[in-house]
Amino acid sequence: MTSRPSSPTMTQASEMEAESKEKQPSTLSSGDLEQDPPEASKISPPAPAPAEHEWVTGFKLFAIMVAVTLVALLMLLDTSIVVTAVPRITSEFHSLSDVGWYGSAYQLACAALQPLTGRVYMNLDSKWTFMGFFAVFELGSLICAVSTSSKMLIVGRAVAGLGTSGILNGAFTIIAGCVPMSRRPTMLGLVMGISQVGLAAGPLVGGALTEYTTWRWCFYINLPIGGLVAIMLAFIHIPSPIPKAPFSEAIKTLPGKLDLIGFALFAPSAIQLLLALQYGGNEYTWHSSQVIGLFCGAAATFALFLVWDYRKGDAAMIPFSMISIRVVWSSCLAYGFLMGQIFCASYYLPMYFQGVKGASPLMSGVYVLPSILGHLFVALVSGKIVERVGYYLPIIVVSASLMAVANGLLSTLAPRTSTGKWIGYQILLGVARGLGLQVPIIAVQNVLPPAQIPVATALVMFSQTLSGALFLSFSSTIFTNSLMTLIPKYAPSVDPKTIINAGATGLRSTLSGDELANVLVAYAKSVDRVFYLTTGMACGCFVFSWAMGWKDIRKKNTVSKA
Repeated sequence: MTSRPSSPTMTQASEMEAESKEKQPSTLSSGDLEQDPPEASKISPPAPAPAEHEWVTGFKLFAIMVAVTLVALLMLLDTSIVVTAVPRITSEFHSLSDVGWYGSAYQLACAALQPLTGRVYMNLDSKWTFMGFFAVFELGSLICAVSTSSKMLIVGRAVAGLGTSGILNGAFTIIAGCVPMSRRPTMLGLVMGISQVGLAAGPLVGGALTEYTTWRWCFYINLPIGGLVAIMLAFIHIPSPIPKAPFSEAIKTLPGKLDLIGFALFAPSAIQLLLALQYGGNEYTWHSSQVIGLFCGAAATFALFLVWDYRKGDAAMIPFSMISIRVVWSSCLAYGFLMGQIFCASYYLPMYFQGVKGASPLMSGVYVLPSILGHLFVALVSGKIVERVGYYLPIIVVSASLMAVANGLLSTLAPRTSTGKWIGYQILLGVARGLGLQVPIIAVQNVLPPAQIPVATALVMFSQTLSGALFLSFSSTIFTNSLMTLIPKYAPSVDPKTIINAGATGLRSTLSGDELANVLVAYAKSVDRVFYLTTGMACGCFVFSWAMGWKDIRKKNTVSKA
């Protein structure tokens, strides 16, 4: 194991940051690290900061924003589009037992690689690294589209997940190099607002493609758009937030800068944790030896990773000095809670409409449009609001408060809830999500110097992946256990396992009359309990938002040399 970097390296880093502080749009002010250790400003950049930075404007900026937004949209669309295609896929491949792997292979590959992508972007050219990750994603999509077996499809999903791991981090790193901090909230709001529509609209698009063409178009759709993006970006120069060595030189020294040992310890820990969450309550009981063994293995390898990470110092994949920065850990936690409730709502609102209201998969996608449209509109304007106000803390606090109210209202859904009510609840939810979605990214980019942005952004993105896995697992357990207890209460003559196996769309073909009416009440109340969880997540986001700090993005900050 190596020791912490020597003091001369830290001194050189401080001198380089001091020389360029007048030209950097966002670095640390003397008050930014209150309650944070002085090491926060000591993560060494790979090269000296430039005397001047060339910002991108005009058509070039427009083309770059269109390209990165399309890529982010495709990535999040791919996350949820497969949900409504699964029944057709399992019918064609006779692979019902593989259903869980279509999502988990994608998620496991993404989570394992995601923290390492920050180091990759720190040392290699942002544009070509971004296009490299996108090319891997496109390759995975192609493998899925031409799959001849379930195993081939799972491999394709894993390859796509590897590509996904660096896409959002790359998009935000590119934006940081193209526009100053004073204009960045609008650009981030544009990318995140439009791309998050992909997550919510995935089941709708997937249902339409599966119903009117073939499930393979859920993956083919990524290819022509990918070609367009490649053409748009290939001939545009995108400045890097920090200077980097030429590719031929950087690639030679890259392995030594990536902390591959740390990655080799972290990846198994993340994979074991996600597998335990995947298996628990589904293929195995939570107290089974398989699930307990995975949790123990995840804890053991993570403990080894922490020891290595501490000894590695600022050269570690996830430096301790960065984790201890208040704005970083608070942004990760707030974003994790925010995205966790988005994932859960995206899954369980369609289940309510399909199971309780009797909507088809396609129509359930139409019924969630109020939340999608509210989210999109507010996300597009919230960046401007942050720019005008100058402070991001009030925005995320209001967002979390409204999310708590909206999720609380959604926890009252019943079989006879009127159309006006569920539309109104969703509009409020969409407005709340769109208002605060980009704030954690704005916070870390505003406070940290350019050299640290890729690693910090990778951490925030990993919190999204981890929270999605954690809270979807929790929500599944809550929903299933609620059905097991509520169905005997409201419909004693009905076997709960029959209802669970029938799925949301099979209720009406299994039951009729009073039995169906009573089961629908139990089904609606089970969905309501999931929204109790999402209400708690919104409250968690509210609590941790306060730690992001009261910083004015309109002011230039200076690096603390504490």
